[in-house]
Amino acid sequence: MSDDSARIWTPANIVTLMRILLIPVFVAALLSPWPSWLPEPEFWAAWQPWIAAAVFIVISATDAIDGHLARSRDEITDLGKFLDPLADKILVCAALLALVELQAFPSWVALIIIAREFIVSGLRMVAAAQGTVIAASMYGKFKTVLQICAILLFTVKDSLQITLMGDGFAMCFTIFSWLVLLAAVVMTIVSMVDYFYKSREVLGFGKRSAR
Repeated sequence: MSDDSARIWTPANIVTLMRILLIPVFVAALLSPWPSWLPEPEFWAAWQPWIAAAVFIVISATDAIDGHLARSRDEITDLGKFLDPLADKILVCAALLALVELQAFPSWVALIIIAREFIVSGLRMVAAAQGTVIAASMYGKFKTVLQICAILLFTVKDSLQITLMGDGFAMCFTIFSWLVLLAAVVMTIVSMVDYFYKSREVLGFGKRSAR
C-alpha cells in the first residue's frame, strides 16, 4: 500500500466505511421477510424488529469509535470529514424511510428531519464558499441522540414482545415513544434555527450586510 493510500485508509476511515456498508443490512433486517428455509422462521420473524434494532445500535455506536480512532491516532483526514457526517445522514434517512414504509413512523416527521439535513448542508456549503466555518452546537448533538432513541423505540414499538407485556405496558411504551419523537422533532427544528442564526451574516444579514 502506498503512503497516500495508507493516509486515506486509516482505521477510522475503515470503521466509517463499514458503518455505511452495514446500513443496507439494517434496512434488510427491518423490511425483508425472514427466509422460510432457515430453522424456526416464525421464531426469528417475531424477533426481527429487535434484530434490526441491534444492528442499528451497532452502527450508531461505531460513530464514537471512528471519531476516537481519528483523534487518538492523529489521523483526521478529508475523506473522514466527508464520510463521517455522510454515514450519519444516510443511516437516519434510511431508518426513517424504512419505518415510514412499514407505516410505523409518521411521514411528516421524516420530512422535517430530512429537510433539516438538506437545509443545514446547504448553509454549510454557502458558508464554506465564503471561507466561514459554522461550528456544530450542543443542539445538534441532542438532536442526534433523540433521533436515534426515537428510531429504536419505533422499531420495536409494535413488536410481539412489547404486545405480550400487556396492554398497559404497550400503551405506556407507545406514549413514551411519541414523547421522545416529539422531543427529537423540537430539537431538530431548534438546531436548524441555530444554524440559521449562526449563518445570518453569510446569508446577507447582520454586520456583514450592514457594511
